[in-house]
Amino acid sequence: MKKGEVVVIGAGFAGFSAAICLANKGFNVKILEKNPTIGGRARQFTDSGFTFDMGPSWYWMPDVFESFFNQFGKTTADYYELIRLDPSYQVIHGKNDYMPIPANMHELERLFDSIELGAGEQLRKFLKIAEYKYEVGINKFVYKPSRSILEFANPKLAVDAVRLQIFQSMAKHVRKFFKNDRLIQLMEFPVLFLGALPENTPAMYSLMNYADMALGTWYPKGGMFKIIEALESLAKEKGVEILTDHEVTSINYSGKRATSVSTNHGDFKSDVVVAGADYHHVDSMLLDSETRNYDETYWDKRVMAPSSLLYYVGVNKKLEGLLHHNLFFDTDFAPHAHNIYTDPKWPEKPLFYVSAPSKTDNTVAPKGCENIFMLIPVAPGLDDTEDIRAHYFDLMLERMKDRMGLDFKENIVFKRSFAHKDFVNDYNAFKGNAYGLANTLNQTAILKPQLANKKLNNLFYTGQLTVPGPGVPPSLISGQVVAKEIIKDFG
Repeated sequence: MKKGEVVVIGAGFAGFSAAICLANKGFNVKILEKNPTIGGRARQFTDSGFTFDMGPSWYWMPDVFESFFNQFGKTTADYYELIRLDPSYQVIHGKNDYMPIPANMHELERLFDSIELGAGEQLRKFLKIAEYKYEVGINKFVYKPSRSILEFANPKLAVDAVRLQIFQSMAKHVRKFFKNDRLIQLMEFPVLFLGALPENTPAMYSLMNYADMALGTWYPKGGMFKIIEALESLAKEKGVEILTDHEVTSINYSGKRATSVSTNHGDFKSDVVVAGADYHHVDSMLLDSETRNYDETYWDKRVMAPSSLLYYVGVNKKLEGLLHHNLFFDTDFAPHAHNIYTDPKWPEKPLFYVSAPSKTDNTVAPKGCENIFMLIPVAPGLDDTEDIRAHYFDLMLERMKDRMGLDFKENIVFKRSFAHKDFVNDYNAFKGNAYGLANTLNQTAILKPQLANKKLNNLFYTGQLTVPGPGVPPSLISGQVVAKEIIKDFG
């Protein structure tokens, strides 16, 4: 029996996750997506023979994906082929100065020992603690809806919380184990995905190091969009209806219940609404002032994760020396970080990231060519012009030429950029953010924007601006968490 009509706004990871879980429990689910293609930030496009993932490019925490599909009697292998990358990635420190990060743990320990005496043993100790955090954090905390402090009113959870080191900073924790600047930088790098500086990120998130170094860096052949295709396939199998080019313009209500959503193609009645679109946009633009969770003052005080300046580049030759993932840590991060978090402006000497999936996958570029994804993390809310985009593109090309001897400007046969204006236009992203809300201590668990609307008892939020936070695995978890709450309340 169908239990009611559910409208899910947004066909990204969180929206699909919630839709599948609800449809599996008998709800009649429709997904309304404003763009012509599904995937949200994980969309994909093809041009000139190249296939580009538009957003996420790192496949970490494979157990989260496996666990999701296992609920429905499936495995990831039913949908896509996973390849473990080895080296996992490389760090470029300067001219002809590269540090590949081996996937094998013994090789990784030897690398650490070669940089700092005894660091291999310290890495083992560090990752042992991180493993505990990963197991407890994922199994006991991340899947909690964080609707009440009482969820955590358990003596065992209190002990776990202390052992998770939620009141100690990641920066302080790392420096207890390592002294070398390069190793410190390497251990702090994963938390940058969480949208805050290591000194403002709880040490609990060393669990990201465990995900990185123990669980490994993977790649789904064909690109990250293969995960979206898998979710689409499973959703349709469960009876979910997916409507693209359906932009939601308002959420309508009567009393304390959302009754329908209006789109550019008409209205859709709903017993439950799940907003997988940008939380701020839903709250401030799709609801009236009487039914919003938060006002603009609240949102202006939120610490946002960075936005990104992105380039999708097709090159008509192979580029020797690049790996699938390449981190250019070839200049001091402090000034760049200052321009993201303290004094928001375009950085003078940014660190940046280059992905070359064609190094692993010959299906994403024509033969003899290279598929390049380039990213600079930048502050949200900046003015974004074509001149600025051109400047930073040339800057990255010059740094790649100087550090790695890669000279390919004349070999570029396709280029497209994406930045703040595009994040706003395509995703209604608050301040043009790319990753969501920063995972600072003051924005953790119950201190995040709530997943349930306080005025309408059948409106829920999911995605990177609510629990558990930014990233692909957390978004997949977010959909499951909100679905569980809906099933509890309405199932």
